[in-house]
Amino acid sequence: MQPGAPNDPVAFGKYYLLGLIARGGMAEVYRARLQQPTGPNRLLAVKVMRPQLAREARFIDMFNREGKLAMMLSNRCIVDTVEIGQSDNRHYIAMEYVAGRDLTQVLRRCQETQQRIPVPHAVYIAARIAEGLHFAHTLLGPDGRPLNIVNRDVSPSNVRMSYDGDVKLLDFGIAQALMKFTSEIGILKGKFSYMSPEQIRGMPLDARTDVFSAGIILHEMLTTEKLFRGDTEFALMEKVRKAEVPPPSGFNRRVTPELDAIAQKALARDVADRYQTAAQLAADLDSLIAGYRFDPKELRQFMRQLFRKEYAKEQEETLTALEAQPGPAFAVQAQRRSSGQLDTPTEPRMEVLEIIEASEPEPPPGDAYSQHPTPSSDDKPRGFWGSLFKRKK
Repeated sequence: MQPGAPNDPVAFGKYYLLGLIARGGMAEVYRARLQQPTGPNRLLAVKVMRPQLAREARFIDMFNREGKLAMMLSNRCIVDTVEIGQSDNRHYIAMEYVAGRDLTQVLRRCQETQQRIPVPHAVYIAARIAEGLHFAHTLLGPDGRPLNIVNRDVSPSNVRMSYDGDVKLLDFGIAQALMKFTSEIGILKGKFSYMSPEQIRGMPLDARTDVFSAGIILHEMLTTEKLFRGDTEFALMEKVRKAEVPPPSGFNRRVTPELDAIAQKALARDVADRYQTAAQLAADLDSLIAGYRFDPKELRQFMRQLFRKEYAKEQEETLTALEAQPGPAFAVQAQRRSSGQLDTPTEPRMEVLEIIEASEPEPPPGDAYSQHPTPSSDDKPRGFWGSLFKRKK
């Protein structure tokens, strides 16, 4: 499929594609806009299922499950899903486009520039994550019965930070969509660092596992340290099972005793000692924010300064994308595609584990950063995030 570009859109159903955003094992995500908007034109993110997966009904079912669930998750802290559709035998999910960076990239940039996410900002981000989780946990189906949704994949790569200061959870539907399928092959590969002790053990899960994962994110934002890590997957899983959590104040002296207590409660190994709902976690975090006199506009300013060049480029490309018209080659290409002369390139079949593998891989054994972090009152962040997020080619 032709990805298009901000100044060279390519038609796809009712949309114009404006460039590839990301590519995963199951789908590709494109920046897009409607060809004929009925209201103010805006950018969208269109997730298109890979054609080789559409040959099997179970993958189509997984993809559609994700879309249907995402359509129900209408909350300011969850990315909004617009529609599920199909065009030229390609299944897609259209979502709002959130201009910004994910929390993984924010943490990495902070490490590169030798700074931290300010404590009030980190508290606010964690509160919004908890707010979005609680909405999903308590969502009712059309029949009025609880859906009992558990995300199971709360990690920095699935938290989107917009240049306007919004915090939104991504890909909320995929974990629920994969539940039935993954029971056939075992645990999802990857992302052990953000799992709860009961999830690592393969025990039944409820909303409190997501609370634990949100606590890990809060701890890492406050400390700029990876909470759970190991030279091997087995060593990492043992760390998660034991859930020995040092207080964040040992790494960052700006963390108050009250915030220490919140983080420790969210990260309690025993589910009975943990926050029983994400709403309780959000409420305690929001009460702290009031004491900081934090204005959400500060997060917007922080993001735009941290990614100054990227924000300027985003603004320029957005203006171009919303105004651009298809070029001369567009009509010819569309005619060839409709007549079957322009085939969709085939790709080799992937193994099941690769298809459902988490988008953020675990660090390889023997990574350069320390295995046992030592608490310190020094505010200078430690430099492991760069190696942590280095991807394999």
